Amino acid sequence: MPQDSTPQTSDLHVASTQSVATPAQLAAKLPASESQLATIAKGRADVEAVLRQDDERLIVIVGPCSIHDERAALEYAERLARLAEQVGDQLLVVMRVYFEKPRTTLGWKGLVYDPNLDGTFDIDAGLHRARKLLLDITDLGLPTATEFLDPIVPQYLADLVSWVAIGARTTESQTHRQMASGLSAAVGFKNRTDGNSQVAVDAMVAARAPQAFLGIDRDGRSCVINTTGNTYGHLVLRGSQAGTNFDATSIAAAQEELRASGSRPLVMVDCSHANSAKDHTRQSLAFRDVVAQRTAGSDGIVGLMLESHLFAGKQPIDGGELRYGVSVTDACIDWNETEILLNEAAEAFAGSRTAEPVSGD
Repeated sequence: MPQDSTPQTSDLHVASTQSVATPAQLAAKLPASESQLATIAKGRADVEAVLRQDDERLIVIVGPCSIHDERAALEYAERLARLAEQVGDQLLVVMRVYFEKPRTTLGWKGLVYDPNLDGTFDIDAGLHRARKLLLDITDLGLPTATEFLDPIVPQYLADLVSWVAIGARTTESQTHRQMASGLSAAVGFKNRTDGNSQVAVDAMVAARAPQAFLGIDRDGRSCVINTTGNTYGHLVLRGSQAGTNFDATSIAAAQEELRASGSRPLVMVDCSHANSAKDHTRQSLAFRDVVAQRTAGSDGIVGLMLESHLFAGKQPIDGGELRYGVSVTDACIDWNETEILLNEAAEAFAGSRTAEPVSGD
């Protein structure tokens, strides 16, 4: 008998497929309580109020570069929740809880994809562990922030976060602009790694418009998603291959690009990444400079980002037994420095408000 000569045209490079829980199934297994939902909603409303400039506080997105150990992340969250309450009159503190990491070539892609840090890619477990941690942090009354890379992941986690980032490598992606247009939280778009901020401004314009695109629904079925647009997009300056962009001149130039697009001239500054030349010890330089700009009257600066963990530095995943509370991706500042910086910022804000002239008869 002659062999079947019909050419195969699908799944030529697919080794296998595995089923995972649907978003609805995961949410049913790990539902948010009424108090957790209240924390998430308040966090979103507070961020939006700052972006409308109805709230004079400064948003501070702070936490580990990535989550790889839930126990250490929860200890960090407990400390941050106490600090957030102390500085809450001046700063709106949101914990950075990142489960997806963009890779230039290869590397660990985050807790969602490889929760065991061993290349087994137990994504079903990763989604469960990520959702559980968000619920545990929210239980502390602390709002959370994350970056979404895969457009399916928000169906599993987006209901639990109060702020979302679109990163430097994906801000130009139509897929991510469409996704952002349907997210329920405010979205910060980072400038491209080459320093181009106009790309992020364009992303904001696209995301605030209604979009229609293919995705999945809560039951995991393919569907057309129609959005109303997200009006709370804003620009995040993270530096570039050419250097930093947290100085007053760079911020003013970015604000002009925003005005030209019809967007609010509001800027958040990421003190890590290229704004610290990937040297965690330099994050404080950017942080203090931007706080000084804001307290001097640059009210278009609405937020700051810091990469921070219990202990400073970073460590390789394949370097043997992991040290507790130390990042496995970008190097972070430690808790002590984090506490000092946030208290300094709160004191500076309180002082600048006290120094404002008071009108009288």
